[in-house]
Amino acid sequence: MLCGGLQHFSDHHHNHSSIGLGLGFCGAKIVQLSSLFLNRPCQAMANGHHSSHKLQQRMMISSYGSHCRTPGDIPILHNCFSQREDDPELPVEGLSPVSGGVVALGKFDALHIGHRELTIQASRIGTPYLLSFVGMAEVLGWEPRSPIVAKCDRKRVLTSWASYCGNRAPEEHEIEFASVRHLTPWQFVEKLSKELRVCGVVAGENYRFGYKASGDASELVRLCEEYGITAYIIKSVMDKKQGPGRRDSGDSKDRGQVSSTRVRQALAVGDMRYVTELLGRAHRLILKVRTQDMRSERMISVPRSSLLNLPPGNGIYEACLLIVGDASSIPCTLVVDTSNIHVETKEVRLCNLDWSQEFQLLSVEFD
Repeated sequence: MLCGGLQHFSDHHHNHSSIGLGLGFCGAKIVQLSSLFLNRPCQAMANGHHSSHKLQQRMMISSYGSHCRTPGDIPILHNCFSQREDDPELPVEGLSPVSGGVVALGKFDALHIGHRELTIQASRIGTPYLLSFVGMAEVLGWEPRSPIVAKCDRKRVLTSWASYCGNRAPEEHEIEFASVRHLTPWQFVEKLSKELRVCGVVAGENYRFGYKASGDASELVRLCEEYGITAYIIKSVMDKKQGPGRRDSGDSKDRGQVSSTRVRQALAVGDMRYVTELLGRAHRLILKVRTQDMRSERMISVPRSSLLNLPPGNGIYEACLLIVGDASSIPCTLVVDTSNIHVETKEVRLCNLDWSQEFQLLSVEFD
């Protein structure tokens, strides 16, 4: 279904109309379409609709693989997405949550602008999903560390990406890392096809997979072709502020691209403007607050153990917002020290908040 070549995408996610998509269909070829053409026809295919009309827009065929053209020199898109719907072996019940969708592959710790770009490309050709692996630290013996995005806050972030993804918020599907750790690249793609039943995958050019990261992006394309899965490899979103070598990331794969490692480093030094650039949004810290954490009418102090995600480095952070519930936001100052986090407001008395529950979750957003 897909040729063995790699089709790269622009890493400039703001200019969607100029991005060429490498879209592979039956006949071992990569078809390049403009985003103008992709919006509705490909969404229809991802939803299982059959098209009986020839495509009326000329498409550029990559030199990777054979050129399968009609006499009118206009390729016909086969129903690669919808054919799984007619598969007699596909059970009616117990479908994979990502069945028929397009999954973005990667480690989605920070949910930064590079991860967002993966979902943008996935949304252009189907229903977008993030395929995340949980339990990696425990299996690999890594030292536990706080997540950049609190687990309870991830859905909010993904929902905010809907405007970039054709008004469809990508969903996240989690797989236990222990269940895939020993899979070879071939076995991993087989799992995507036979168990998860995905129609397409999107990955970055530096993506590695399989046991001991033995597979790379080119092998992903080759194996997906064998299983009839459309594979898309996109260029990394580059860090415009800190190029390669300007910050010691300690990551051997760092070529100057936006990464979760860079987000962690920026948080450690308290560079919140830089963090915002990497994330494409303000960083939000989630605190689990109890009544006894109130130090005065306008101050809350919680131990670091009450944080649900990674705070910035020690220091004083002004012009922050204390988020209460879904809508209320209160100007505040945040102080981070070795043991505690202190939140102080100037105009609103915190004692007026609803403290009827044993604890409540409060959020601090860094402006």
